[in-house]
Amino acid sequence: MTIDLNIKVGGAAGQGLQTTGIALAKTLKKSGFHIFATQYYFSRVRGGHNTFKIRISDSPIAAMNENVDLLLALDSESIDRHLSELSDGVVVVDADVVKVNSSSESIFHVPMLEIAKEVCGDKIYSNSVSMGAVIGLLCLDMSNLEGILKASFKKKGEEIIQKNINAARAGYDYVKTNYPGGCKFSVNESGEKEKLMLISGNEAVGLGALAAGVQFLAAYPMTPSTGVMTYVAANADKFNVVVEQAEDEIAALNMVLGASYAGARSMTTTSGGGFALMTEALGLAGMTETPAVIFLCQRPGPATGLPTMTEQGDLQFVLTAAQGEFPRCILAPGTPEECFYLTAEAFNIADKYQIPVFVLSDQYLADSLFTCKRFDPSKITVERHLLSDSELRTKKEDYKRYKITPLGISPRALPGQEGVLVLSDSDEHDEFGHICEDAENRIKMNDKRMKKLELLRDEISVAKIYGDLDAAISLVGWGSTYGPLAEVVDILKAQGKSVNLVHFTHIHPLPVEATRKLFSKAKKTVCVENNSTGQFAHHLKLETDVKLTETILRYDGKPFSPEFIIAALKEKEVI
Repeated sequence: MTIDLNIKVGGAAGQGLQTTGIALAKTLKKSGFHIFATQYYFSRVRGGHNTFKIRISDSPIAAMNENVDLLLALDSESIDRHLSELSDGVVVVDADVVKVNSSSESIFHVPMLEIAKEVCGDKIYSNSVSMGAVIGLLCLDMSNLEGILKASFKKKGEEIIQKNINAARAGYDYVKTNYPGGCKFSVNESGEKEKLMLISGNEAVGLGALAAGVQFLAAYPMTPSTGVMTYVAANADKFNVVVEQAEDEIAALNMVLGASYAGARSMTTTSGGGFALMTEALGLAGMTETPAVIFLCQRPGPATGLPTMTEQGDLQFVLTAAQGEFPRCILAPGTPEECFYLTAEAFNIADKYQIPVFVLSDQYLADSLFTCKRFDPSKITVERHLLSDSELRTKKEDYKRYKITPLGISPRALPGQEGVLVLSDSDEHDEFGHICEDAENRIKMNDKRMKKLELLRDEISVAKIYGDLDAAISLVGWGSTYGPLAEVVDILKAQGKSVNLVHFTHIHPLPVEATRKLFSKAKKTVCVENNSTGQFAHHLKLETDVKLTETILRYDGKPFSPEFIIAALKEKEVI
C-alpha cells in the first residue's frame, strides 16, 4: 500500500465523536479509499475519554494499527493522551475552547466555535467546521464531504443542510489559508473507484439473516448485539419479517423456539449476560430438536463487565451452556463477508440438523466499519429440510416426529400439516413425542440426538490458511482476530519470516483429522485470543488433541493490533 493514514477523533461522550467519525469515514470511502474504522468508548452518556479512529489506504485493510497521523482533539485529555502517538502528524484543536498543555509544533489551532458562530450563528456547527478542516489537511476536494452532509441532514431540511455545508467549507478554507502550504498530507483520490460498501459487522449479520429468509426475530436489547436487531427491524417491512422486542432474554429465546416449531425461520440476538438467562430455553431447543439461530456478541464479563468493549470470553460458556448433553454448532465470523455468509449458513445448519446454531461475534467486529465488495445473495441457498404435504400423503406409517434414523435426523413436519400429529415434549420422549422415562428409550433417544454432532463434524468446513501452507510458524486465530493476524503475516513475510495464519470460523464441532493436518508442518504454533485463559486453544486440544506451543492473550477490553501481536511474538522469542 502506498497510502496508510490514521485519523483519530478524541473527546468525551456527548461531544459528537461518532457522528463526526462516521461522516468522515463515509466521505473518505466516497473518495475511493479503503476504510477501517473502530471506536473505543465507555458506557456513559457524557464524559469518559472516547476515541473514534479511521484508517485509510489505497489497498484493502481489515485492522487498526497504533499509528496516528491526524488527531482531532475535542478536549485537552485527547492531546495529553495521544500527542505522543504522532511522529510527523498534526493535531487539530480549537485552542479557544480546549486547554492546550503542550507547545508541540504539531498543534494546529482552528477556531471552530468562532467560525461556527460567524458563519451559521450557532456553536452546534463546530463539528462540521472540524470535518472541513480534516478534509482540507488531507488535501482532498470538499465535494464528497458536502454530499455526505446533504445525505446525513436530509430529514432536517435544506436550511440545516446548507448551514452544515457552509460550516464545513469555512473550516476547509481556514486550513487552506492558514496551514503552511495549504494542507498536510498528499493523498490523491483514486481515479477508478471500486464499488465498495462501508458496513459494520452487525449490519452484515443482519443482512445475512435477511438473505437467508429470516421470518421472526425476538430479542431483548443488549450492547453490543443490538445492532443486528435494529438492522433487521429497519428492513422488516421490505422482507416480511416479524421483529419482537421481548420483555427479557428468557422470553426472547422461548418465542424463537415457538416460532421455529411452527415453521418460521427464527433467530435471537444477545450478549453474554443475556445469554446466561437464555440457557434454560437452550436446553429446550436441544431436547425438542427445534432449529434456532442465536447471535451472541461477546463483551467482557462477568456480570456487566465492560459493556462497550471487546473480548472473546464466552466460548467455553457457549460450548457447555444449558442442562444435559445435546448437539450444537458454533460459527465465528472474522470479517463482514463472513458475517454475511456464515449467518446464512447458520440457518441451513439449524434446519438440517434441528439444533441450535450460534453465530459468535464480539464488540470489535460488531461495531467496526469496513469497506468491502458487495455481497452476492445468489450464493445464498435456503435449505429448509421440511417434509412436504405430498410426501406426507404418500407415507404408509404413522408420522413420528422423533423417528430414529441411521443419521439421527428425523423427518420434520410442521404442526397443522394434513394427516400428521406433531408432538414435542421437554421431558424425554419416544419417537412420537410422548413422554417416556424408560431407560432403554432414554439411551436410544440420547444416542439419536448425539449422532447428529458426528455427522455435522464430518461435513463442517475446516480452518482456512492465510499465507504459505508449509510455514514454520503458524499463528492460530478465530473470529475477529483475523484482520490483525493477517496483517502480521504480511509484515513478517515481507521481513523474510516463514509464517502463516490458521483461521477458524467453524468452531464446533471441529473436523478432527482435517484439523490435525493443518498443523503437521509448523514447528511453532501460537494461538492469539482476546481472553485470559486461551479458551480456543483448550477447545482445540480437547477436540483434536492438537496442542499449541504458545498463546498470546489480551483481556483489557481492547482488540489486538498488528504491533501488539508482533511485540508479543518477540517477547516470547517466537520470531
